[in-house]
Amino acid sequence: MSNILIIKHGSLGDLIQANGAMKDIKKFYPNRKVFLLTSQPYSIFMSECPYLDGVLIDKRLPRWNLFYLNNLKKALAKYDFSKVFDLQNSKRTKFYKRFIIKNAEWSSTETALEPGQKKSDFDEDPVLDRMEIQLKKSGVDTEFTKNIDLSWATENASHLVKYYTNREYILIFPFCSPKLTKKKWPYYKELIQKLKQEFKNKYSVLLAPGPNELEEAKQFNAKVILENNQPVNIKTLVSLIYGAKFIIANDTGPAHIASHLDKKGLALFGSHTSAKKVSIENFNFKPLSVKDLKDLKVETVISEVRSKLN
Repeated sequence: MSNILIIKHGSLGDLIQANGAMKDIKKFYPNRKVFLLTSQPYSIFMSECPYLDGVLIDKRLPRWNLFYLNNLKKALAKYDFSKVFDLQNSKRTKFYKRFIIKNAEWSSTETALEPGQKKSDFDEDPVLDRMEIQLKKSGVDTEFTKNIDLSWATENASHLVKYYTNREYILIFPFCSPKLTKKKWPYYKELIQKLKQEFKNKYSVLLAPGPNELEEAKQFNAKVILENNQPVNIKTLVSLIYGAKFIIANDTGPAHIASHLDKKGLALFGSHTSAKKVSIENFNFKPLSVKDLKDLKVETVISEVRSKLN
């Protein structure tokens, strides 16, 4: 029996957002094996996802690397994929449709468009709405696409919590990709100082940096959670977010995790995109949006935290 392929290369926030769609696809094809094609940093984490039967790694080397492309084509051909759900919808995956997996039926943004509708207009809609439309156009029921369940991605992280604090904690994520610095709010140092003053006897202020954020984390006056002197893995990160009393983050992966765990918290947004477009708002997790992040005052953030924790 032929197999199903889902393509979602990353980032972490994008994979979290696609989790419900993956669950719906697997439910729709209960007797077919469903595989994910993704990037190396997320392969171990996603290999534990119960909605997948396997994870394949795409190195995403330049498309002029014919040796790489030929090897990728041969590797994917072994799985006899009859259906591809392109949840990445990038120029790269459009190229794959033409040259790497040509004989499978594809579900993509293009198959989701209404007659006469432009992709650029469709891409302005909220990401979960777009994903839901794409799956529905492929005949897949969408029970979970906008109702994401991350219970599988948590583990017991109490040993770390006990090591770094003896009380409840606020988790801060002042980081973002070096390529997307416009997402970064510039006043986290001052925020951390004021949070400590405000909640010094009630909550600890902690950081949980990723593999490329450790040096930056040392610049802040807050405890940095590590395991064996290394940044925690993604599953532990999800668990720490799940256990936090409050989350404050830029528009990054941890913010999306916090949103879909419906944690109390704030995602700080400038004009790089809108909270609605990235589907980040939930009942407890809210965006705080301004035109320019430099204009978002520390006291404004503190006031929001105070109102939700007191």
